[in-house]
Amino acid sequence: MSLRVYDLGHARAGDKGNTSNISVTAYDQAGWEVLRRELTAARVAAAFAHLTAGPVRRYELPGLRALNFVIEGALGGGVTRSLAIDPHGKALSALMLTIPLPEGTPG
Repeated sequence: MSLRVYDLGHARAGDKGNTSNISVTAYDQAGWEVLRRELTAARVAAAFAHLTAGPVRRYELPGLRALNFVIEGALGGGVTRSLAIDPHGKALSALMLTIPLPEGTPG
């Protein structure tokens, strides 16, 4: 069974225009170490490639054991322009949680 982000933490999404902002917060220190090492901007960009070409920027908040990802162009033009059922992109945090991490990554 492969390790996924949801095994190590929870996520919350926000929006600003056509940009999604998704934070991932580790449940514990061990999970933080794995997320910090393996949940890269490139890995997130690959998971969101069907929605946007990016860019994806990652920010670390070690005191909170959290990563914040800013994903540009992910909201179909933004809340007032998107025809999406979820124009704010709140469901994108669920997509973030399903990202697989490399096999053999200690959890």
